[in-house]
Amino acid sequence: MNDKKILELFKNGQREKAFSKLYALYPKIEALIISKGGQKQDASDVFQEALIILHRNLEKSDFKLTSSFYTYLYSVSRFVWKDIQNKFSKEELHNLDSNEVEYFHNVLEEKNYQLAEIAFLELGERCQELLRLFYQKAKSFKEIAIIMQFASEKVAKNQKYKCLAKAKDIYQASKTIQS
Repeated sequence: MNDKKILELFKNGQREKAFSKLYALYPKIEALIISKGGQKQDASDVFQEALIILHRNLEKSDFKLTSSFYTYLYSVSRFVWKDIQNKFSKEELHNLDSNEVEYFHNVLEEKNYQLAEIAFLELGERCQELLRLFYQKAKSFKEIAIIMQFASEKVAKNQKYKCLAKAKDIYQASKTIQS
């Protein structure tokens, strides 16, 4: 199946079919990771990460696939693997072409998503619930105060601020550990 048809599957909401077609590329990615010193499990993890990055980008309205799916997944997988290994030289980063810069940026962006997710999951249940009510369910502070039994909407607003500050601290700490 060609790239155009796979892209159509994504656009038509047939993600499972699209991903099953992309899995045909896995053996080439596995060979890449193994040739770079990885194991089969590493290759599987890297490929999954590359697919997640691809999926996030395909959901963006301004994303344009400027290469084949194979080239995209191969490049992103290579960057994910190098990032895992911490094997980027300054010279190598300096010599990336524009597509490679975009792919590398996608890998870094995904890493930031993961750190944000970790920060959210490390918050207590009350903070998670408050943030979900506010951001996912678009509840007002008045509604949140009632649902979570806060004394007032001002208390709900202050708690949201504290939860975000705590999440930011966890995120920054995770980022420091990752560096």
